[in-house]
Amino acid sequence: MQILSIQEQMKMDLKEYFADAKGTGILATADGEGKVDVAIYAKPIVVDENTIALVMRERLSHQNIRGNPKAAYMFIEKAGGNKGLRLYLTMEREETNVSVVEKIIEEHPEICPYPDEANKYLVHFRVERIRELVGSKTLE
Repeated sequence: MQILSIQEQMKMDLKEYFADAKGTGILATADGEGKVDVAIYAKPIVVDENTIALVMRERLSHQNIRGNPKAAYMFIEKAGGNKGLRLYLTMEREETNVSVVEKIIEEHPEICPYPDEANKYLVHFRVERIRELVGSKTLE
């Protein structure tokens, strides 16, 4: 029987975690000069054990990751207490094809709960590190 590290367990469970969890997501980004921005974001799409994707509109957070690919995503569970996760991310690529992005949004309406006419991108991030919401315990 293979024993998995906590990192392997968490990365394998991200898809299940986000499928079941209810709460609020917050994305923190910074531009190339270090000016920080935070914004409310829907739950990510878990692409695989190392990658998540977020639908991003053409706004400040999206501009920031173009100049600085590092970001952090915090998910605060609605269940009460201090439950949730912090994901430390590096942008890998983005999908700019409008029809592809719209198809993803149709398949996962929860990732873009407030539809509008703004340009949207499906931005893929590599998960570098996972931590509990509160405390210093790294789950990887």
